[in-house]
Parts: sequence; structure tokens; C-alpha cells
Amino acid sequence: MSSAETEFVRFATVAAPRLRRTAYLLCRDWHFAQDLTQTALSKSYVSWKKVSRSGNPESYCRAILLRVFLDHQRRQSSTEVTTAELPESVRWQGSELRITLLDALDQLPPRDRAIVVLRYWEDQTIEATASMLDLSAETVKKQSSRSLTRLRNLLQDEQLILFADQDS
Repeated sequence: MSSAETEFVRFATVAAPRLRRTAYLLCRDWHFAQDLTQTALSKSYVSWKKVSRSGNPESYCRAILLRVFLDHQRRQSSTEVTTAELPESVRWQGSELRITLLDALDQLPPRDRAIVVLRYWEDQTIEATASMLDLSAETVKKQSSRSLTRLRNLLQDEQLILFADQDS
């Protein structure tokens, strides 16, 4: 194995779990998240010389992952069917609030979801988010503000439903 291949294997081993988590937050399907991660890593491998020279290969790879996710969302010809049942191997480690938040996040359009995930889960700057999504910083600011307002409204509605269920 060449030194570039060894360097890529080290990078992929460290970056894959974080990329998979980001992909899951975007698509809410562990299997599809794994596919997105593999696609992003394989595209990174093909251009590894360019990626490694970028100064931040994980950020570069995350941008590839986001583009792959958004491209898939634009294509309405996807034949995959998601189910309401989780595989037995998946174990939720969060609270009901986390599940409620993820459900609310799932109701945002794909690009808005990507902005929220990058800005608030991945703690990326406005400029980094704009660069990864090929948007202006102003668009990221506006969309993140609108998306957070929508999330607050969705969560407030969900909270009212939860309290109504407890009262009955």
C-alpha cells in the first residue's frame, strides 16, 4: 500500500463515524447514512491528492457528503422504501425529547436540514456552512433563522400534543 493509501485509510477510519452521524441527522436512516458515508469516502479517495491538500480533508469530505445527500433528495426517482420499524440492532440512547427533536428536524426541507445540522449539531461557522453548501453566508443566516423558527413551532406543537395526551 502506498503512503497516500495509508494516509487515506487512517483518515477514513477516524472520520467515518462522524460523517455517518452527520448523514444520519440528514436522512434519519442508518442504512442510507452508511451509503452516503461510503459514497463520500469513495469520492474522496478518488481525489485524495486534492482532498489531502485542502488543509481540512474532513470538511472537504463532509461537503461531498452534503452534495450527495442533496442530489439524492432532488432525484425523485429513488426506489428505496423506508419503513416505520427500526431494526432490532438499533438502540436509542437518547430521551423522548431527542426523538421528538429528530422527528421535527425530519420535517424540514433537505437543504434547511443540512444547514441546521451543520450549524448547530456540527458547530460549523456560517462561512464554513455556506462554503460546504455552495451558498452565500447571508442565505445561510436567513435559512438557519427560518429553520430554527420552524423547529420551535414544530416542537411547541409536539409539546402541546404530549401534554394533551398526559391530561386524558
